Amino acid sequence: MKKTELGQAGLAVSRLGLGCMGMSAFYSGAGRDEAESIRTIHRALELGITFFDTAEIYGPYLNEELLAKALAGRRDEAVVATKFGTIRHRSDGSRGMDGSADNVRLSVEGSLKRLNTDHIDLYYQHRMDPGTPIEETAGVLAELIAEGKIRHYGLSEAAPATIRRAHAVHPVAAVQTEYSLWSRDPEAEILPTLRELGIGFVPYSPLGRGFLTGTIRSLEQLEAKDFRRHSPRFEGENLAANIGIVEKVDAVAAELGATPGQVALAWLLAQGEDIVPIPGTKRTSYLEENAAAEGITLSAAQLAALDNLPAPVGERYADMTPLNR
Repeated sequence: MKKTELGQAGLAVSRLGLGCMGMSAFYSGAGRDEAESIRTIHRALELGITFFDTAEIYGPYLNEELLAKALAGRRDEAVVATKFGTIRHRSDGSRGMDGSADNVRLSVEGSLKRLNTDHIDLYYQHRMDPGTPIEETAGVLAELIAEGKIRHYGLSEAAPATIRRAHAVHPVAAVQTEYSLWSRDPEAEILPTLRELGIGFVPYSPLGRGFLTGTIRSLEQLEAKDFRRHSPRFEGENLAANIGIVEKVDAVAAELGATPGQVALAWLLAQGEDIVPIPGTKRTSYLEENAAAEGITLSAAQLAALDNLPAPVGERYADMTPLNR
């Protein structure tokens, strides 16, 4: 798989990354087959996928430890991204936003230890803390870069104004936000801001939390603890309405002899070299399917058909307040 520059920060990554969250948290089957998850990470390296995304909240902590096991002896082959800011390390370790300088320093030491590494390639603030000025958070991240503990920093689900304020303190390497054929919101303000500032864009959930693969037709397919059961887009009449989107993606896939998931990823890749999706999977078969999307070329007519898909019914999360701030 070819590499690309993630924005103008000098961070080279594979054209597709691997989201590791589902190996340890939130989705059906998480945490049940560590050996298969490790095989998937090893297979990713074989395929030239070298960009791995995790976070301290995944587990919590378990996913970082899993990635460290998989990369043992191969750390120099990988670009590792992890996230902080949704666990309060200064108090009781509970979940909650904390972007304070003290919390960032406690967070990075924990992640470095769990990842068994002396540096983190890309360190994101997972959600913005309304109680801490972004200038304070960006300032301590700049210090960590100077100390060599992190190479670059990024923001996740940040508003354009916040991105600009952080970037003025120290250049932001990448912004991570949900973006896919059924989550097009970044096109209005986020993407233009990033391209103006030379910041890379990392879409998470590029397959619509698995929905764009065409395999989810009922909530009964998901385990009781799967957080998608409480996602508005997967509930009741919304689910039935959104299946129509997948059927249109499937029609394009049939023309190409591809899968709907591959078409969804090919559409994202066609949006620009500065966009690096991180589809998540814990199985090698799905990883190989996703990687093959790099070789799919969509015609102008197919791109137009996908561009004109209807918007999904329902919000991305039941609680949207922590996003875009």
